[in-house]
Amino acid sequence: MRIFIVEDDPVLADGLARSLRAADYAVDGTADGGEADHVLASQNFDLVILDVGLPKLDGFEVLRRLRRRGSRVPVLVLTAHDALGDRVRGLDLGADDYLTKPFDLPELEARVRALIRRGQSGGSSLITHGALTLDIAGRRATLAGEPLELSARELGVLEVLMLRSGRVVNKEQLAEELYGWDEEVGPNAIEVYVHRLRRKLEPSGVSIRTIRGLGYLLERPSNGG
Repeated sequence: MRIFIVEDDPVLADGLARSLRAADYAVDGTADGGEADHVLASQNFDLVILDVGLPKLDGFEVLRRLRRRGSRVPVLVLTAHDALGDRVRGLDLGADDYLTKPFDLPELEARVRALIRRGQSGGSSLITHGALTLDIAGRRATLAGEPLELSARELGVLEVLMLRSGRVVNKEQLAEELYGWDEEVGPNAIEVYVHRLRRKLEPSGVSIRTIRGLGYLLERPSNGG
C-alpha cells in the first residue's frame, strides 16, 4: 500500500514515514503544497496524509484540487488548528478524516488502517479468493483456514494481486506499491517475491500466472472454489 505524506515539519514527517514503513507501507512525501498537487495529479496512492499549513499551496487548496479532478483517494488531514471552522472546512472539501496536532502515533496508525481498508475493499478488511483469505487490516493471510506464513514483501505482492484480481499487474506497478521513491529495487526482486508466493499458494490450487511481457495475473482455482 502506498501512502503519500504532505507535511512541512521535517521532524514530524520523518517520524510518520518511519512509523508507517515499519508497518510495511511504502511511503513517499513532500513538504510543498505545489509539488504535492503536481504529484497527486500524476500518481496514484492508497492514502494521503495532508497537513494544512504548507508553502505555495495550503492543504485545503491541495485537497480542493484533488477532489475537483475526481480522485477518491482517502485523505487524512493533519493540522495544528483545532477551530471547529477548520475541521468543517476540511470535511466539506472532501477529507475522510481529521486529526489535530499533537496526536499519538498509535491513533494515527489506527486511522490509517481504517481509511485504507475502507478505500480498498468497500468497508471490509477481508478479501477472499478461493481458499485464500487476506485480512488487510490485520496484515495476515490464511490458506484453507490455516495461517499462511509470508514476509512483508510477499504479503504486499499478494495484497496487490488480490485487490486487482482478474487483471494483469506488471512489475512496475508492484514495485510502485511496495517501495518508496528513495528505496532501491533490485532488477529481480519482484520475480523473487512472486516465485516465493507462488510456491506457498500451489497446495491450494490458487495460481499466479505469468503473462509473458505483461506481468502477473492471479487466477482462481480450476475447480472454481
